[in-house]
Amino acid sequence: MKRLALVTAVAAVVFAPESRAQSSDSALTLGKVDVHQHTEGQLTAHQVLTSVDVLGADQIEDKNVSHSWELLGQMPGIQLTETRQGAESGKVSFRAFNGEGYLNAIKTLIDGVPSNVNSGNQRFIDMLFPLEISFIEVVRGTNDPRYGLHNIGGNVNFGTRQGGNYTDGRFGYGSYNTRDAQLAIGSESNGFAQNYFIGTQASDGYRDHDSSRKYAIGGKWFYGDLDDGMRIGLTARAYHHEADEPGFITAEELRTDRRGSQLRNANDGDDRDMRQIGVHMDLKLADTLFLGSRLYYNRYEDDRRVTFSDLRTGNAPRQRRVWDEKQTGMLTTLTWQPGATLTLEGGVNVEHQDNGYIRERFSYAEPTDFSATPARVQNNDRHTFDNYGAYVQAIYQPIEALKIVPAYRVDRFDGDTQLPGGITGPLQRYGTIEQPKLSVVYALTDSTNVYANWGRTFQVLTGSTAPAYLTPGQGAMNPSTNTGMELGMKFSPFAGSQARIAVWQQDAANEVSNMPATGTTVTLGKTRRRGLDAQISAQVGEKWTVWASHAYQEAKIERDGRDASVSLDGREVAATPRYISNIGLDYQATEALQFGLQGRAQGDYYLEERNVAGKYGGFAVLDLSARYDINPRWSVDLQMKNATDRKYDYAWYDSFFWEQPQPMFSPAAGRSLHIAFNMKL
Repeated sequence: MKRLALVTAVAAVVFAPESRAQSSDSALTLGKVDVHQHTEGQLTAHQVLTSVDVLGADQIEDKNVSHSWELLGQMPGIQLTETRQGAESGKVSFRAFNGEGYLNAIKTLIDGVPSNVNSGNQRFIDMLFPLEISFIEVVRGTNDPRYGLHNIGGNVNFGTRQGGNYTDGRFGYGSYNTRDAQLAIGSESNGFAQNYFIGTQASDGYRDHDSSRKYAIGGKWFYGDLDDGMRIGLTARAYHHEADEPGFITAEELRTDRRGSQLRNANDGDDRDMRQIGVHMDLKLADTLFLGSRLYYNRYEDDRRVTFSDLRTGNAPRQRRVWDEKQTGMLTTLTWQPGATLTLEGGVNVEHQDNGYIRERFSYAEPTDFSATPARVQNNDRHTFDNYGAYVQAIYQPIEALKIVPAYRVDRFDGDTQLPGGITGPLQRYGTIEQPKLSVVYALTDSTNVYANWGRTFQVLTGSTAPAYLTPGQGAMNPSTNTGMELGMKFSPFAGSQARIAVWQQDAANEVSNMPATGTTVTLGKTRRRGLDAQISAQVGEKWTVWASHAYQEAKIERDGRDASVSLDGREVAATPRYISNIGLDYQATEALQFGLQGRAQGDYYLEERNVAGKYGGFAVLDLSARYDINPRWSVDLQMKNATDRKYDYAWYDSFFWEQPQPMFSPAAGRSLHIAFNMKL
């Protein structure tokens, strides 16, 4: 293994800044990243794309989080949607797409394996614990041709530890009786690398009826070396989570007891199991020709009991939702490097999904009695969903300072659904979805480059019923196409620093707000998202590392085609804050003692597309940390989250389950303290 330690908070992953050609890499990295020699041959995101951020292992492994998607809160422009309902904990989004579940616009991968559920939600991330993660890579924008489905605003890849010889452990305890244990083991010799991980976490939770217990186990086995012509490997992981749900509460309930849980939610909870298996193969067919393949199988099983209101008439607020999803797929790439100025790559992917969804509704009971016979079964559906995609891209470098990356991708979809009563229907007939893309980077100096990109992505409908499937009465719908562009500059304003500033815009046609779990669909029509991203980081002397970022963004409905009396033209897309800001500081007081500070903030946002129910969701949170190295093998760290005890809440607009639509809230935890011991043998 080759190790590249990027101690400065922002630096290029592979290329050092000795030449103008090398400075044409516009990726920025926070922390230390291990780069394994077996990644050679295939193109990586930072080589090809122009808006890439990487979070290294040293900014991940010692963080106290309930779920690993929270780790991305350290990265620029990332919106965290913290629903905090047991296993249904939240998600990440960026580029002015929200995390409400109506439009899941972020492709998620684990070790390059697609890891979204059918709706696009990011639940497979929960299988990972911080000590297992080697890096997190975020690609923003529409110019990445490698992925199609769910890759609307960009993608996130979680890379787990691979190779090496180590035995690392972390054992922690914190507020709300939170217990955490993680063990990671790596062994590598004679061309055979083994990596194992086991982790568990349990907590009583910040609120009443908020307990959670989860377990994860994983293994990776790789043999061979690409320099010798072949490398093959197997990855496998399994996850189980049992959690109570404290429930969403009204504004009055929030004022009365923000840590309480209402009687209606006393039987709410979730049992979730997830598994993932991947087979990896890399071949060096010639000195300039490389083939890479991944076969994978994902399994997602979830049994959620949830109650949304005290409404005593009807049975809509009390539901049991059961998912059973299977995904089988393959990704293959062929990379050819015929000369110093040109690299060509082509890829294909196939994914087959066989999914089931059951939704039962229950009559009024306080608390909801999920052991009773359901009042009705609204969904008992079985559906297939198939995706076939292919792409080509090239890196052309006609002169040392200029890199041009054209790309083209196509996707097709097929599938069928079977609904109760013998109702069947095919998936919407989208045809071939074409996605041209182009990226350009020009190095002005050794430390400064300017870049631009343009590209097209798409949204297709998911779920088991209409409008995703052409069941009786459902009309045909075209896919929503998103066309984005970006102009940016990466530079070093002073010695030891790196910075990036970019403006971007993304226009969508036929955008649809779609929630498969509730069968809710709203056509937004033409939307426009645009924004400004700015970030800077610096190593100041030997002791200080500082970083900051600010993302200003807006998402508006430009034209929806409705009658003027109900038109949403000019309204903001729901749950999209105008700004997201980060600040961080690390101070190495002595060789053994380090202090840290991190702040996150985001603005208020409208809860619904009419923009009449008020703005909610803004916050500013400060976290503090200290770490002491007892000796080279043992260390202890202390972390205080929400150090100022700021009271803030996740909010959404419930227009379904109460007699009068109203905002509903999920309170964030107050000040909490965590202590952990770290072992490195």
